[in-house]
Amino acid sequence: MIEVSGVKVPLARLDGTDETEAHVVRGALLHKLRLPSPDVASVELRRRSIDARKRDAIQLTYTVRAELTGGAKAETALISHLASRHADGGVSRVTETPFSLPVLSGPRPAERPVVVGAGCAGLFCALALARAGLEPLLVERGDDAARRTRVVALHNETGVLDPESNIQFGVGGAGTFSDGKLQTGTKSDSHRLILETFVAAGAQRQILWDARPHVGSDVLPGVVTRIVGMIEEEGGEVRCRCRLTDIDVTGGRVRSVTLESRDDEGHPREERIDASCVVLACGHSARDVFELLRDHDVPMERKTFAMGVRIEHLQADVDAVLYGRSAGHPALGAAPYKLAVHLPSGRSAFSFCMCPGGLVVSAASEPGGVVTNGMSLSDRAGENANAGLLANVFPGDLDGDDVLAGVGLQRRCEQAAYALGGGDYVAPAQLVGDFLHGAPSSAGGRVRPTYPRGVTWGDVAPCLPGYVSETIREAIPLMERRLRGFSAPDAVLTGVETRSSAPVRVTRGDDGQSIGVSGLWPCGEGAGYAGGIMSAAADGIRTAEQVVASLNQ
Repeated sequence: MIEVSGVKVPLARLDGTDETEAHVVRGALLHKLRLPSPDVASVELRRRSIDARKRDAIQLTYTVRAELTGGAKAETALISHLASRHADGGVSRVTETPFSLPVLSGPRPAERPVVVGAGCAGLFCALALARAGLEPLLVERGDDAARRTRVVALHNETGVLDPESNIQFGVGGAGTFSDGKLQTGTKSDSHRLILETFVAAGAQRQILWDARPHVGSDVLPGVVTRIVGMIEEEGGEVRCRCRLTDIDVTGGRVRSVTLESRDDEGHPREERIDASCVVLACGHSARDVFELLRDHDVPMERKTFAMGVRIEHLQADVDAVLYGRSAGHPALGAAPYKLAVHLPSGRSAFSFCMCPGGLVVSAASEPGGVVTNGMSLSDRAGENANAGLLANVFPGDLDGDDVLAGVGLQRRCEQAAYALGGGDYVAPAQLVGDFLHGAPSSAGGRVRPTYPRGVTWGDVAPCLPGYVSETIREAIPLMERRLRGFSAPDAVLTGVETRSSAPVRVTRGDDGQSIGVSGLWPCGEGAGYAGGIMSAAADGIRTAEQVVASLNQ
């Protein structure tokens, strides 16, 4: 098999259909390799990206794999021929080496591993452990994806908040009600397996080759439900509405966990389970778990995190700036952006979780606090673009010596936003033009806020530490230089976004275990070792590998 990168296709030759794309890419590949069609047996897309540096001549660039009709001999001859003409750039022979999940070499331990949290880290960790034959128990405090969808809809409509099941808690974790972006800045051999698992669970096949793959919050609930089914088919057990309330760490190692669920009549029921292997994949909003770990002297440390607001623009404006006259072309879709600036003060601001054609969502998990996030459906057809507009909070910014001081700051900001919104999870909002001039807003403009609980116009700065507000205020004009229209006076800021990452890290050693508690495996975004769906899933698999390796010793 050969791999060919840099296969370019002008946008004008595409119409947004898979059939046309496959035909045109095959033709471009044949042209690049100077081969007749019968010589190429099959073509597989491996990567697709949009090159919009020249807005009047947008191209799509592909990496493809192809099998030649003549097999390995023909591939060798082709590469030799291209090399003789100095035309072999981007052409190479490849051998597919599938990523392998860990395998248990000895007998299965009497105590099954317990995985806490069914976000992407917990799901993929449990799936890997199940396929290793360890029959893990995966517990999730929130609901299954179908029921969770209804609970979230009820909150949006009425303001009723379930602290146990919401956008933060439930099967699939916070990522289920986001854009479902699968790109990542991290590298892992497991990435292809993760994408293939998503596809097998019902995600679009395009995520296997898109440079910016996404699933969408209308598709993800079904996908994570099917992954739960995979875990159960492999011998694992999944319990929803089941939360961790205690860990016995006597003598520096895990002995048991205490779980709380409710019977059919709603009465709480506690169960103690002997466990020498506990994976903590609880997510960045499991503040009660952080408090539990602190009370048990489990080593943790403060880490840098970020806070800010959601910013909304008209998606059509973003499309026009990035794609010019090609805006709206079916092969392009809604345009994304990613911005970051570094200020002379040493502070930085950046866009986060940009959701083309998306919505700002109510992501609270605690009563009396407003939290925002963003989501997009699979078609990204919404009127607005939104993104987190965040500034870093460094450990040195926090008062005192409490390792959970960052959690306290997050909570105070969320409560301030709730108060400024006027209660009932209404959010404070402000126009960018007013924010830049330090003036409160009294009404909106062209950009209609999409936050489902409604907004109260005013000033968002009091919801945030002064250094965060000022960093964002300085950064917006600089971001305007990179994305024209970013500082549009009628763009909307909605407060607050506080849950982009965990403010604490549960410290682990090179073997993946807590440095202070043997048998405790911190994992994923909440433990401070991931930042998004893909990196969380990869860390879940990595943790499973380390668990199995420890058992195989």
